[in-house]
Amino acid sequence: MTIKIGVKRLPKDPGPSAWNKILADAPSYPELSADCTADWVIIGGGFAGLAAARRLTQLVPDDKVVLLEAIRLADGPAGRNSGFMIDLPHELNSKSYAGGKESDLQQIKLNREAIKFAAEMAEEFEMPSSVFSYSGKVTAASTAKGIKHLDNYSVHLESLGENYKWLDSSDMKSKTGSEFYQRGLYTSGAAMIQPAAFVRMAAQGLADKVSFHENSPVTNIVLGDEHIVETPKAKVRAKNIILAVNGHIQSFGFFEKRLLHVFTYASLTRALTENEVKTLGGEQNWGILPADPMGTTVRRFVGASGESRILIRNHATLNQSLEASSSNMKRAAAMQDVSFEDRFPNLPSVEMEYRWGGRLCLSLNSVPAFGEVEKRVWSACCQNGLGTVKGTLSGMMAAEQAVLGRSPLLDEFKQHQEPRLLPPEPFLSFGANATMRWKEWLAGKEI
Repeated sequence: MTIKIGVKRLPKDPGPSAWNKILADAPSYPELSADCTADWVIIGGGFAGLAAARRLTQLVPDDKVVLLEAIRLADGPAGRNSGFMIDLPHELNSKSYAGGKESDLQQIKLNREAIKFAAEMAEEFEMPSSVFSYSGKVTAASTAKGIKHLDNYSVHLESLGENYKWLDSSDMKSKTGSEFYQRGLYTSGAAMIQPAAFVRMAAQGLADKVSFHENSPVTNIVLGDEHIVETPKAKVRAKNIILAVNGHIQSFGFFEKRLLHVFTYASLTRALTENEVKTLGGEQNWGILPADPMGTTVRRFVGASGESRILIRNHATLNQSLEASSSNMKRAAAMQDVSFEDRFPNLPSVEMEYRWGGRLCLSLNSVPAFGEVEKRVWSACCQNGLGTVKGTLSGMMAAEQAVLGRSPLLDEFKQHQEPRLLPPEPFLSFGANATMRWKEWLAGKEI
């Protein structure tokens, strides 16, 4: 007996993938245009898909692996994040990122395994430090309320046995060149990446073992003794499928009414002039996460051609259609311009060159959409807002579950519930967006 799954839609990400735009043109991979067979088909070429591909090449090196990406690699959500790989608790529904002690200890262990896996890829594929580096992270505050969040977080870190270092306003100015931040909390285990470059170089490193196809969206899947994955021009017959498509998993008919589709938004400046770099001062490469999860993330970095830029990321909207509106983009742009001016009043003539939005997938109970959803079809989806790390982790784990059945790390990873059922519409979207606007208002100057 066969089952046919029709893919309902293809998500749309607003604005360009700026991390891709500031790189030289990428080598392209061919559209799937001729029928083929494989042992494995991976659908999705982001962090989860690439991690699954690499883990399969380690576990079953003689198997044929085909990876299908609907658009260009790193043009989707994988190339639209802020570029942090965070090891410590990062619960977005919390006031200070912290969750329960035992669950946080487990998550730290899993996150560090994922970052280690990414670091091994970076070393194997000779990625420079501008693409992957263990930099640590700074969580910073500009208000008394934000400092209280940091104080609470530091107490939680102590209970977890994690080390940290306080930075005062002078330290923050020395790092960022900005007088905006009054206090910071530094921890050493995070990495910072250039996400589009990481995705590109990982694919290039795997290309001799994995067949990559871009601009090859899956339109149908026929499940049977041998699965058939259909794209607009050709089909792949394969025994096994790994779905590494994050929230897009619902377009395949899985986890319906259980996943939240949140867009976050960012802006990137033009390259700073030599005089602007001198005026700003501070370090050349740094990243700041806000003490309040609804606050503003900021990164300054030196690009591949030596130019210095600043990224501003804030604002979030629930868009269950998997599409953000032009009004969402306009509101985000206005907020980010104010956030930039607040932090960098000494750079009054610096314009934003790129603006974009990217999709997160969350569940109400902050658990992944993971596991064997049909016979020999595995889901590595719903990363709950930390896609670089949790996507890498779920891709690794999907490959291990599919090949090994179980492993010590997989046994720990699987200790979670199923995603909870969502409230009905229109209450869901109205309530979620109203709650996010209220939390943004409460965040105040931390935005």
